[in-house]
Amino acid sequence: MTSTVSPTGAGSGADQQPSPSGYAVSSPSAVEPTSRWTRYAFGDQPRWVRPSAAGLLVATAVLYLWNLAATGYGNSFYAAAIQAGTKDWTAFLFGSLDAGNAITVDKPPAALWIPALAGRIFGFSPLSMLVPEALMGVAAVGLLYLTVKRVSGPAAGLLAGGALALTPVAALMFKFNNPDAMLTLCLVLAAYFTTRAMEQAGWKWLAAAGAVIGLAFLTKMLQGFLVVPALGLAYLWAAPTSLGRRLLHLLGALAGIVVVAGSYIALFQLTPASERPYMAGSSTNSFLELTFGYNGLARITGSGEGMPGGTGGADGGPGGAFGGGNTGFGGAAGLLRVFGTSFGGEVSWLLPAALFLLVAGLWFTRREVRTSPSRAALILWGGWLLVTAGVFSFMSGIVHPYYSVALAPAIAALVGVGAVRLWRGRAYWPARIVLAVAVLGTSAWSAVLLNRDASWLPWLRVAIVVLGVLAAAAVLLRLDSVGASGRFRRAGAAAVVVVVSLLAGGLGPGAWTLATAAAAHSGSIPTSGPAGSSAGGFGNRVAGFGGNRTDGRDAATDAAAGADGLDPANGPGVGPGGGDGAGGLGGPGDPAEGTADAAVAALLKATTTKWSAIVSGASQAASLELATNTNVIALGGWNGGDPYPTLAEFQGMVARGQISYFIAGGGGMGSRGNSAVAAWVQANFQAQTVGNSTVYQLTK
Repeated sequence: MTSTVSPTGAGSGADQQPSPSGYAVSSPSAVEPTSRWTRYAFGDQPRWVRPSAAGLLVATAVLYLWNLAATGYGNSFYAAAIQAGTKDWTAFLFGSLDAGNAITVDKPPAALWIPALAGRIFGFSPLSMLVPEALMGVAAVGLLYLTVKRVSGPAAGLLAGGALALTPVAALMFKFNNPDAMLTLCLVLAAYFTTRAMEQAGWKWLAAAGAVIGLAFLTKMLQGFLVVPALGLAYLWAAPTSLGRRLLHLLGALAGIVVVAGSYIALFQLTPASERPYMAGSSTNSFLELTFGYNGLARITGSGEGMPGGTGGADGGPGGAFGGGNTGFGGAAGLLRVFGTSFGGEVSWLLPAALFLLVAGLWFTRREVRTSPSRAALILWGGWLLVTAGVFSFMSGIVHPYYSVALAPAIAALVGVGAVRLWRGRAYWPARIVLAVAVLGTSAWSAVLLNRDASWLPWLRVAIVVLGVLAAAAVLLRLDSVGASGRFRRAGAAAVVVVVSLLAGGLGPGAWTLATAAAAHSGSIPTSGPAGSSAGGFGNRVAGFGGNRTDGRDAATDAAAGADGLDPANGPGVGPGGGDGAGGLGGPGDPAEGTADAAVAALLKATTTKWSAIVSGASQAASLELATNTNVIALGGWNGGDPYPTLAEFQGMVARGQISYFIAGGGGMGSRGNSAVAAWVQANFQAQTVGNSTVYQLTK
């Protein structure tokens, strides 16, 4: 079969160089603007394009902003750091957990900057923190639409954008305050810049992509680099210029990464340790150690190298509690991890179709010219998907299901590009077979995923399979044209087939996404799906690590009632009350103390020292900060394993009258240095019981 009759080139004009509007210039359906309003509303494209794109963005905004207040402070660890950034610029710059700048979070600070700025402008609150996250989601959907539209037209862009918006893990993370929302937005923006660069070999666009990747690094370190091979390969393969220039342009992109990421690394490393907070997650107070150790190779190998105390991190729980295989978080490492119980319901709904369409698309475009935009898009999104999914599947260190939000844009783009291209070439039987198998396979896999929570909407599984069979049969038999005479009848028949196909593939993830948006989420390991779902590893809020609430109350109600999170007897750790999953006070919700520990909160609120208290573990410290609006030192960082402060440093703080109270217990795993601090306090200060906590007053 020659390229003139290939399914991907059947009269669609999709391989023509697109206009800036994303629609082929030679398209006969383009309209000629007749007035200023018409030009503004529709531009040089069909009248349905801009209104439908606006509808996509509005619907996404409604979905991601809906019920947002119920999440409260979400992950209190990052919420406390954002609060600190609203109070002190040094804390803002370095990502300090407290405004006194004792110790940072165990991530770079970029994900904290926008919510912290919003808090400075509007006042710190759950909504000032979460609304920017939701808007990042809307921006990511819009950018993906624009990126795919430039290559495959507006229909493909709408399909890709809608698929991203209705991916359950996307709805989860764009309504939460973990760094993954910012990371995903940066990665999609980098793909958009790379796509623009490939159109005319524009080195400036490629350098901009590199700069955005640098910002992704400052959001979640090495995970931001997982898309670099795909972006680089796509440009190297398809950019319309000589090989030498392509290589030179890629060096410019590398320079963009180095300038953005390297400038911050230099700033951190060259700032005297006495003028910045300690770098959490490192044993030597080093940003580079955190990059290549705890947040780098240790995540891949699970060896614990560079991980103080051999423990987990802020976006997870104590690593030692689950072992190197990490089956308690993301499932056993292996090729099928992303389809398993933990990851499957988060992101894999359209993954089989995306992989199938990727292979088919590469085959159908094998004879096209090197600079083919369609094949370049397949290389970009396919490389993104394969590299990222491969790393997530085989890494033996800390991995959590919500990491999979980084896969969602690539899956959505491949579905958009592949499905629309095949639909345009449905006059040829190879395209019809591939498209029918993709639709039927997606509906069958959706039924499998829904069956993992068999009690939730059991009728939906049957309906999806029936729709999948009908859609596949309609595509195979060309029912959009059989018996239809006249342009409008054919269009109507085609619309029916498209709608049935979309329902077959989209009802499952759409319903799961709506259930995710309706549920309140908190803790450090949120999961998607209905409240109380048994389909995911942490859907029932296990041991305080977070997930979906099952008690019918939101976080704000919990804060008022003093019952947020788990009681110390049920959570991992013995701390001041029932906080964010590990014995901390308060937790997600309004910054009000829980009634069970009102005495502790009142005690800290009355202090005037630089830090009101010190407690082992960052989760406890963060919850206390949010409840009292004071600075609290996290002894040992996230889980008590960091060697900060040393006994000598702590004794100096006490001698200078900078800390009012030492709160015993906490959920941290501790270290020898922290044990020495606790032993010294017990030997030199009088213990007293305040509420449910043992407290030592460090000031006279």
